[in-house]
Amino acid sequence: MHMATFRHHSRYLSFRRPQGAVCCGTGVHIEAECGGDEIVRIQLRLYEQDGTETFFEMPVEGGRAKTDVPMPEAPCLVWYYFMISLKDGRTLYYGADSGEGSLQTHEPRAYQITVYDGAFKTPQSWCEGIVYQIFPDRFRRSSWEDFYARAQYHIQKGRFLRLHDRWSEEVCYTAAPGQEDYEPDDFFGGDCNGIREKLPYLQELGVTTIYLNPVFESASNHRYNTADYNRIDPIFGSEEEFRALCREAGERGIRVMLDGVFSHTGADSRYFDRYSRYEDEGAYEGEDSPYYKWYTFHGDRDHYESWWGFASLPNVNELEAGYADFITGENGVLKHWADCGAHDWRLDVADELPDEFIRFLRRRVKQDDPEGVLLGEVWDDCSNKYGPEGRRGYVSGDELDSTMNYPFTEAAIAFLTGRTDAYALNHALQTLREHYPKPFYDACLNLISSHDIIRAATALAGAPDRNAISRSLQAAFRPSEQQKQKGLKKLILATALQMALPGVPCVYYGDEAGMTGMADPFNRGAYPWGSENPETMEAFTALMHARRDTDALKRGLCRMGALSPEVFAVVRYLPQGGKAAVLMINRSEKVQSVSLKPERLVEGPDGETQLALADTLTDVLSGETVGTENGELKTALAPLSARLWIG
Repeated sequence: MHMATFRHHSRYLSFRRPQGAVCCGTGVHIEAECGGDEIVRIQLRLYEQDGTETFFEMPVEGGRAKTDVPMPEAPCLVWYYFMISLKDGRTLYYGADSGEGSLQTHEPRAYQITVYDGAFKTPQSWCEGIVYQIFPDRFRRSSWEDFYARAQYHIQKGRFLRLHDRWSEEVCYTAAPGQEDYEPDDFFGGDCNGIREKLPYLQELGVTTIYLNPVFESASNHRYNTADYNRIDPIFGSEEEFRALCREAGERGIRVMLDGVFSHTGADSRYFDRYSRYEDEGAYEGEDSPYYKWYTFHGDRDHYESWWGFASLPNVNELEAGYADFITGENGVLKHWADCGAHDWRLDVADELPDEFIRFLRRRVKQDDPEGVLLGEVWDDCSNKYGPEGRRGYVSGDELDSTMNYPFTEAAIAFLTGRTDAYALNHALQTLREHYPKPFYDACLNLISSHDIIRAATALAGAPDRNAISRSLQAAFRPSEQQKQKGLKKLILATALQMALPGVPCVYYGDEAGMTGMADPFNRGAYPWGSENPETMEAFTALMHARRDTDALKRGLCRMGALSPEVFAVVRYLPQGGKAAVLMINRSEKVQSVSLKPERLVEGPDGETQLALADTLTDVLSGETVGTENGELKTALAPLSARLWIG
């Protein structure tokens, strides 16, 4: 008697077609390899988000079990696994979260199919572009005198500020003299005109969108505690200067994305006005305030719902009619800034916004500009995230265009620091690709640093866990020179991965200059104009230009996979021919001899598309060429190196 054998791989077209997420009403063909005379019956158990359960018989022919499964007519999640009945009466189960599964004696993890609206599209110009994220106070100051003069607005309102005289000073991380707690009240004076001065620099890099952390009036340097949604913070500039930024950027093919903080306001705002700094009556000052219904008070005015318990950040009721109209109405905040030239939005803490409110935002953004982008801050897999309302509808097609791709960030950093290997990196990246609708996946913001995480150069140099040490220890952390150099080399590897993968690469200001820093506020230092690291600048420029200038990298099909535990490869190519791009990353400290035949990389929707590599490929980083023979690329990769060949 032969033991039962069974195999299914959810990311191979030979087992599941079409691949990945599918449009509503699509039929999905599912197969499995099976063998052994113990098997008497194979069923596929499928269950939907609403609890509906269906069993499909899988007749076996030629050693393969097959069935066709219709998908629901409305966006949702569907899961499936296999039930194998044996002659001796036992039932075995087969499943996994993604990829190849295993036989179990109990109910296994189930494969996911994401069902989305077939009308869902994301702007092609966004998907093919490069984003540059700027923390506004720290990118460039156009004038010390203007900075000092503009800061008087807040000082005259009774707010305490610390003003940095020299651009090269370290950020503050301890409480100001006479203050009990640290507050983000130190300013360098980065401003709108400073960014305008550097538009030629950003254009030359290949940037197509500038994503700005909040720029609206606020007395904190991060400005996430909005004081006035309709006013640019005076330190950052005037509305006229902002309009000029959008206009001049647009003339260079660069859009401006704003950061929308719509789940809460500042307590020190014209809407809440806890400190009576504004002429309007704020919600804290009385029930007659036009803003009172925006907030939720419990008993008295000092007890109100706030963001994560911070009294300085009172939560708003996003679905309160007055607030929703204030943000999304015909005369609302989004329309105001669209009229100024900013049509794209990143939503702060999108997972704390109701789905209905996100749909309001989307309709407004697309009404003002069909090419406008609505990007969400969601730290997890967006397809299967749940909240109090149930499953979130981020990827369904009527909410977000896409997300800040922190799962990519984590997978890349883990691989490059040796916490995982290339096979784990492949599994993480392929699983996201499998779960996300193609329009959403192609629009993902692929980042390696941001204002909320340790800068990549520091993380890749072996930084300690940010949650395990105090701010003072973070301030004191300095990698050894050897660690620092390794970190900068790995930074280039991470950037090469960003530029090669589908999705939108995002460069956090100063990463290209080799900036370092632990978590907030150390990841928000002033850009080191004139002291940039030449090696990282050269590598970033070459990689960003390759992305900008190579159609295969901007919109090509994609095959990727591990060539060994140490080496990861990405191949981008156009089906109708033309240039192909091949990335190989060796994260080890030893030379790696590798061989790549693209047809061996079969996972995902492009796994069967014809692809032929050119006879000669040129690396954009070193300028060196490599030949291929019978479509195979054989080479030796130097330690800690990336090669991005175009040909």
